[in-house]
Amino acid sequence: MKVGIIGVGKLGGIHRRIYEELPEITQIFLVDTRPDALSCHPHLTGFSDYRELPPVDAVSIATPTPTHHEIAGFFLAKGIPTFVEKPLTSTLDQANRLLELARQHRTLLFAGHVERYNNAYLAAKQIITAPLFIECHRLSPYPYRSLEVSVVLDLMIHDLDIILDLVKDDIHQISTKGVKVLSPAEDIVNARLEFTGGCVANVTSSRISAKRERKIRVFMPQRYVSLDYARQHVEIYQKKEHEIIRQDIPIQKEEPLKKEITEFIQLVRNGSSPLEYAESARDALGLALRIQDNIRTAD
Repeated sequence: MKVGIIGVGKLGGIHRRIYEELPEITQIFLVDTRPDALSCHPHLTGFSDYRELPPVDAVSIATPTPTHHEIAGFFLAKGIPTFVEKPLTSTLDQANRLLELARQHRTLLFAGHVERYNNAYLAAKQIITAPLFIECHRLSPYPYRSLEVSVVLDLMIHDLDIILDLVKDDIHQISTKGVKVLSPAEDIVNARLEFTGGCVANVTSSRISAKRERKIRVFMPQRYVSLDYARQHVEIYQKKEHEIIRQDIPIQKEEPLKKEITEFIQLVRNGSSPLEYAESARDALGLALRIQDNIRTAD
């Protein structure tokens, strides 16, 4: 299989490394508007314009979010399976247009929400039933990149996608607070989501923290699950008689993004084009935009 990678920044570089590790991939083409980004990989053929790409079996798009709609639309219209890193697009209308293109051309549109492929989350999901309260913290130092979008679309969207995967009820109320500290868009945001079934999720994301943290805690009757995405570690705390018992869940650690790209390539090889990947990414984007609009309307 031949693949193209559009955008060879930090994330695109990881895509390149993973594709090089997959035995199915025989040729990789790179696309980036920056000559220095291409010159770092002299063993691969590079192009400055994605429209110049030779025929390929699939593409990965790891460019800034505002470009996703145009670039993904170009490849979907040609019937080329397309992996788009999160967030899927900048607006809900753009996301729906890409979904419609995927339907029309019966082409795979795959959205990158990597935490779903974290083995710790996959193990925790088997344990979680009827969540009552969810608490998420996703913190990172200032990234000096992806500043064209708020921390809601940059980081929080991961947790929103997971929450929507765990809680199938509608959201009837959203409370938010967000502030711009170092960027033109929000750098730290807290959102409280109240679901019609009674579950409440409290979500905090920051890209101006001194430390990195990616954790979620899910509280249920008589027990709660604590999950550390970065360490791929899961703990269960549950009440037994008059004491709280802590239990570690064994996790086989694997690279989530490699699992995700491997699944994408398997779908391409099988000629499958399910819409569920893009639909869930569209729903997470919709919730992220509701949170962002709530913050900016209040301001």
